[in-house]
Amino acid sequence: MKLDFIENTDCITGMKTLPDNCVDLIIADPPYNLSKSGNWKWDNSISLAGMGGNWNITNENWDNMSLEDYFNFTFAWLSQAKRILKPTGSMWIFGTYHNIGVINLLCQILEIEIINEVIWYKKNAFPNLSGRRLTASHETILWVHSGGAKRQYYFNYDYSKSGNFADDFLKVPGKQMRTVWSLSNNKSPDELKYGKHPTQKPLKVLTRLINLSSKPGDIVLTPFAGAGSECVAAKMNGRRYIGFEIEKKYCEITEKRLANVQQYEQYDLFKEND
Repeated sequence: MKLDFIENTDCITGMKTLPDNCVDLIIADPPYNLSKSGNWKWDNSISLAGMGGNWNITNENWDNMSLEDYFNFTFAWLSQAKRILKPTGSMWIFGTYHNIGVINLLCQILEIEIINEVIWYKKNAFPNLSGRRLTASHETILWVHSGGAKRQYYFNYDYSKSGNFADDFLKVPGKQMRTVWSLSNNKSPDELKYGKHPTQKPLKVLTRLINLSSKPGDIVLTPFAGAGSECVAAKMNGRRYIGFEIEKKYCEITEKRLANVQQYEQYDLFKEND
């Protein structure tokens, strides 16, 4: 199986080319369905059992769907993710109140077991300018595995308890890691050197996920690669990677970042960089 690449295709098409039970970790940052312009289409000429049809993208506006289309789209990519994930593997899924309920429900329908719901508290959240609602200052991250009574997924408990998480004021050294993480959304200049994505996640968050739930040499897949931060974090931490991204301009940014990963400070297993 080909490894260490970013492919300019939608993730459902890309994952269909992979064999069953082939990846150790999936980090998914799907569209949150926040935008309300653009054109998506559900092609009903091809049936997905119980879900209507086959997913097709008609242009590059990737964050605008009806609720029905978003439900079907999420079902399609989660189904493929479950198929390719090893029994010993797990998956982290980012979301907000706009989409996390759909993802949670579909995980239950697909019998994808939720291990934890993590609240990522953003210390530097952007203020609410209208003054008509509370300031949004967190995202949800679901940690899941493919299901089954044996629960074989890998968890680096020693790292979770004794790693250096100095940037997270809620993490008590030597104590078990809890499900609320206090981390800023800041990216270092190196992370933005070759371009950026509007929903780009910082390497420090992705590195935590990778070290919590995979081993060196494991295969990390990101279905929605964006500017490639998951692939970069995987390479920096000694993992293999596969990424799918529908927009060519972000694939080009990812390729530049991956070619220059040696310029980044290498992450130590028990260190979480600022």
